[in-house]
Amino acid sequence: MNFDTSIPIYLQVVNDLKGKVASGQILSGEKLPSGRELAQQYQINPNTAARVYQVLEQQGICETRRGLGTFVVEQEEIQKTVREEMAKDLARKFLERMKALGFTVEEIGKILKEEGK
Repeated sequence: MNFDTSIPIYLQVVNDLKGKVASGQILSGEKLPSGRELAQQYQINPNTAARVYQVLEQQGICETRRGLGTFVVEQEEIQKTVREEMAKDLARKFLERMKALGFTVEEIGKILKEEGK
């Protein structure tokens, strides 16, 4: 993974894992790599990997089971929930940037409609 220097690494890994949950690459109830495995996989510091899991737990996406590891929460709607949350976040950021460029909501809608064809 190529990291963006303007965004903390742990947040980039969090978003990557959330994207994998949203797309179904990681399923509800699935065991996640250990902290060390995650650190090796993303080539990050083990402390950063631990922080990734802390954030995902705080967001209700994963849970740590003592002696067993870290798992995506067993929830039917987790994929849909994460997917919708990520879509809203992208839309919010997109709208903020477009409005900063001086576009109205109507103009933004017209652009999206044209580009969606």
